[in-house]
Amino acid sequence: MKNLKLLWSAVFLFYGLASQAAKVDTLAIPSVAMNKTYNAAVVLPNSYAKSKAKYPVVYLLHGAYGHFRDWLNVTSKNRTVKNLADQYDIIIVMPEGETFSFYLDSPANKGSQFETYITKEVVQKIDQTYRTINEKKGRVITGLSMGGHGALYLSAKHPDIYAAAGSMSGAVDMGTMKNMGIDTPERIDQLMEPVFGSQGAPQEVYAAHAVLNMIDKMKANGLPLIIDCGVDDFLIGPNRELHRRLVYSKVPHDYTERPGAHTWEYWENSLPYHVLFFSKIFKVNNATAQ
Repeated sequence: MKNLKLLWSAVFLFYGLASQAAKVDTLAIPSVAMNKTYNAAVVLPNSYAKSKAKYPVVYLLHGAYGHFRDWLNVTSKNRTVKNLADQYDIIIVMPEGETFSFYLDSPANKGSQFETYITKEVVQKIDQTYRTINEKKGRVITGLSMGGHGALYLSAKHPDIYAAAGSMSGAVDMGTMKNMGIDTPERIDQLMEPVFGSQGAPQEVYAAHAVLNMIDKMKANGLPLIIDCGVDDFLIGPNRELHRRLVYSKVPHDYTERPGAHTWEYWENSLPYHVLFFSKIFKVNNATAQ
């Protein structure tokens, strides 16, 4: 009898905790720009269903070779994203960015227009579907690797949409990808084909789209930035150069190097720092759930 009572207590505790957990939606978001529909994962804090408040939104971008559910699938054991949504009363949106889009509007392929998709079509759909603080003060963006590039790139080009941006292990200089040893140069060209065409791209085209060369825009926009990278990451060099250029140009930003490499272990540790950084900005902007 005692064991039975313990079992029932455990069952009630489990369902009690589950009922208090953040909810995950899979939302289909059509793209007129690309004439196709992609999915996004949307994490709603537990409080969302119990209130009529409007919520700030963190856009969280995945990396190369990945897809929209990466942050949930890979970190599911620790419930990192769900816990952060509950802890800070925020909506976290993880949109699709394909395997190697770099979140650009491709100059070579009308079927790869991810700058337009993320900044216009995704944001609009999220604001229409959920109770969001649907203005700049309640919107931020960050991501890992290719997503780190995307977050800095999109926020630099669209400072009217985001209040702040971040990058974890960001691929901030696409022109160096072939020399990083992460894949063969031929394989990199193949992966970049949907963005830059079958012949790849000359160095000046990569440079024109590289976050590393957008310092003037970042300075003019004045958005709060949080950037970090692991000291054993193959992208540490470009990140240090980005930091150096930002310092030289007197662009305020939060920059951190931590032990770690280009791994999920590093990013799962990094994300809470980004969300804490953004939560302070939401408070200053009077853009918390209320």
